[in-house]
Amino acid sequence: MSKRQLTLEQKIGQMVMCGFQTPAVNTEIRTLLEKYEVGGIIYFRRNVVNSEQVCRLSRELQLISQEQSDIPLFICIDQEGGMVARIDWDDITLIPGNMAIGATRSAEHAYDAAKICGEELLRMGINMNFAPSVDVNNNAKNPVIGVRSYGERPDVVAELGAAQIRGLQDANVAATAKHFPGHGDTAVDSHHGLAAVPHSEERLMSIELAPFIRAIKEGVDCIMTAHVTFPAFEPDGIPATLSRKVLTQLLRQRLGFDGVIVTDCLEMHAISKEFGIAEGAVMAVEAGADLVLISHTFTEQVAAIEALIEAVRTGRISESQIDESVHRLLALKEKRHIERLADVTPEFATLFGTPESKAVVERICADSITLVKDDKQSLPIDPEEATLVIWPEVRQRTEVDEPITQTFTLASALQPHVKQVTELRIGTYPDAEEVRDTLAKAAEYSQVIVLTYNAVSMLHQGQVDIVEGLLHDSDKRVIVVSTRNPYDLNQFPQAPTYLCCYENRPATMSALANVLLGRQEAHGKLPVTISSSYPFGHRA
Repeated sequence: MSKRQLTLEQKIGQMVMCGFQTPAVNTEIRTLLEKYEVGGIIYFRRNVVNSEQVCRLSRELQLISQEQSDIPLFICIDQEGGMVARIDWDDITLIPGNMAIGATRSAEHAYDAAKICGEELLRMGINMNFAPSVDVNNNAKNPVIGVRSYGERPDVVAELGAAQIRGLQDANVAATAKHFPGHGDTAVDSHHGLAAVPHSEERLMSIELAPFIRAIKEGVDCIMTAHVTFPAFEPDGIPATLSRKVLTQLLRQRLGFDGVIVTDCLEMHAISKEFGIAEGAVMAVEAGADLVLISHTFTEQVAAIEALIEAVRTGRISESQIDESVHRLLALKEKRHIERLADVTPEFATLFGTPESKAVVERICADSITLVKDDKQSLPIDPEEATLVIWPEVRQRTEVDEPITQTFTLASALQPHVKQVTELRIGTYPDAEEVRDTLAKAAEYSQVIVLTYNAVSMLHQGQVDIVEGLLHDSDKRVIVVSTRNPYDLNQFPQAPTYLCCYENRPATMSALANVLLGRQEAHGKLPVTISSSYPFGHRA
């Protein structure tokens, strides 16, 4: 993009994407832009307050960068939709997540959602999205992918992922297929440790890699690496992010990907604890990565930049390889015209969360609600009967979940239509006392709707205890609804009525309420197999 000759230091800067800790420009990000000329910024929830603030922040960062270089910044975010969204204010259009879209089986829904997301991101100056996740989730105990996947079938994942790539890139936002070669069949969260996918090459090519092959054919701009080992491709126990056999020999040469390879964050423990962040950055570039992501720590960001410069100076990495990566990065920046600065115009606020875009989301959510079983024919609920809704809310921060307090819940959606609705909020990790208190409160009601949130994990045993306690009363109408991973039914298979909605966002809760009340049918199909009794595609 730039016609002038870049120094080695400027080239390395283009190959590093950094995060920072505040919603305004701070000293650390200013230093990274002015002294090290980094080429990309990633936003997290800590950086975003509202759409106008994000737009102004993006513009300021670009202007600071312009003082040093005529090469504009990638400004990126993880806006997957549903439960994985850094931006979820009421004034934007929060699209459904992947598994909700997977339950609809609709490529049209996938495209429409991604295009709306991309258009709104671009208005805030965000020109790259680390989405979609095209991991095939075929492991019920996967702690990090789950509803971030469209489902367990590679053909469905490939089709819906390709549609979302088209949607984002038609909005002129760079899409990123992740996590290559596939993070779906793991039982370890790479934020905390090094996972392995031990399958044969034949199996990996037909399942895990199939959606990435389709994404490459679709012309995806970026592919993000997984901090996961794949012995079939890399027998030395090196995670894909750091493996030349995976990134260069497999992804570049064998699969023919000529876009930008970006690492997942090198501060994740699978890299930082096993190899160190600075060394990880060097190894990733040696392996064939074009852009290294270091999301949080200023000292580690600087150390990685300096380690990369030193690796070239000492001959560990050739400058010709650096040139190839910089060429790909600048070509993508030019392709996406990211030199155009976002601005808060007089009509700015009216461009987000429009009635048209929210209507699209409502249609997708309506098509996603999945009725798995209703053995006692408890649906529709009785609107004249006093109803207790047990609502689990995320109170603990994890690498997957951020604590959020939602004002619009299922009870909110039911209240206009049900004579008496009481909501009882519990944590997702209820202790014995909270379990007892919940069951004591539920004893006062004959109609109870209990929502679960990742109860499949034994860390959430309190949720299982609540459901099992409710089911002991055979005269009570108990309806169980999973609001994240659909596998929760495996923990209480005796539940007579079970629905899946894959997320607990407001539009989904409105759609769920309509199904519970009999105002609409549950159109969704299971994107994954819960058990042999409830296979992929099952619908009661």
